[in-house]
Amino acid sequence: MKKIFKKLVLVCLSASMFTGCSSMNNTTKGGLLGTGAGAAIGAGIGALIGGKKGAAIGAIGGAAVGGTTGVIIGKKMDKQAEELRNSIPGAQVYRVGEGIDVVFDEGSGIYFGSNQTVVNQDTKNVLDKLAVVLQKYPDTNLFVTGHTDSDGSEAYNLTLSEKRANAVAGYLKNLGVPADRFTVKGEGEVLPIADNSTKEGKAKNRRVELAIVANETMIKEAKAEAKQ
Repeated sequence: MKKIFKKLVLVCLSASMFTGCSSMNNTTKGGLLGTGAGAAIGAGIGALIGGKKGAAIGAIGGAAVGGTTGVIIGKKMDKQAEELRNSIPGAQVYRVGEGIDVVFDEGSGIYFGSNQTVVNQDTKNVLDKLAVVLQKYPDTNLFVTGHTDSDGSEAYNLTLSEKRANAVAGYLKNLGVPADRFTVKGEGEVLPIADNSTKEGKAKNRRVELAIVANETMIKEAKAEAKQ
């Protein structure tokens, strides 16, 4: 119960921060995220809207730089997000702060059967398109997060979600996306985006999310541009 209460407090703090930012555009919000307790706030944001827009949002908040540099990074991310939307119409692409959160589920062609970790042909077709965009924008780091439905134990589903995330990351690496850009994690069943009591909801929850954030090269270039 104490853990739940702490999470609720963190979520409320994050929500209060972003209520005042609702009228700002994405690049301006990028200049705010990361100022101060970026990692903690990012975790709260992920808990707050992870079920709607992707658990990877927490990683985006934690990696934010803030200030004028963040605004410049945000502009670069706007362009990449638009290209992802055009290349993969079924994917849910969200611009959050200084990064991009992409939710891949059955609707976008990246999905897994029950208790499965195999990258099927439909998933490969989508990942092929994704790899082209990722290689076009090399100055980013990638957080790949796997998820499951609620069938099975929490411990088993945690391992299963990690295998799914690794399967997606591994396929992208084989297509030429450098391995050092990836951080892979499994979230298990704890962050559903749909109702696990239905067949359709379970299919949506068996998903992978991708957070895209600036790497050191992009940050360095943005800082230099901010000083001009």
